[in-house]
Amino acid sequence: MEKTNIGCWFEIYVQDIERARSFYESVFQLKLERLNNPEIELWAFPMEMGKWGAGGALVKMEGVDSGGNSTIIYFSCEDCAVEQARVPVAGGQILREKWSLGEYGFIALVVDSEGNTIGLHSLK
Repeated sequence: MEKTNIGCWFEIYVQDIERARSFYESVFQLKLERLNNPEIELWAFPMEMGKWGAGGALVKMEGVDSGGNSTIIYFSCEDCAVEQARVPVAGGQILREKWSLGEYGFIALVVDSEGNTIGLHSLK
C-alpha cells in the first residue's frame, strides 16, 4: 500500500449522537456504522480497511465537548455545492459558500448540527 497522505483517522466529537448521525447521513447520503467499543460511542463513516486514506467516526465521549476547535476536516465530494445545499436542511449552517481554489478545485465551509466547522472539497 503506497502512502501518499499523512492523515489516517479522524474523530468528530458530538453532544447529541443521533442528531449528528442524521446530519452526516443526510448531507453525504450515506450510512454510518456503529463501532464496538464499551467505553465510548463511535459511528464510523464508510471505509475500506487496508486502503490508504483517512477513515473516521462521530464520537460521543464523556468530558469531550463538540465545537470550538481549530481543526477542519475536509470531505471529498463530486461537486461540493450539492452537499452544501443539504446542510441547512440537515440542521447545519453555511459559513462560506463554494469558492474556487484555482487549480486545486473548490471548497465550502459549513457548520454541522453540533457546532463543528467542516470543509467540503471537490474538483468541479
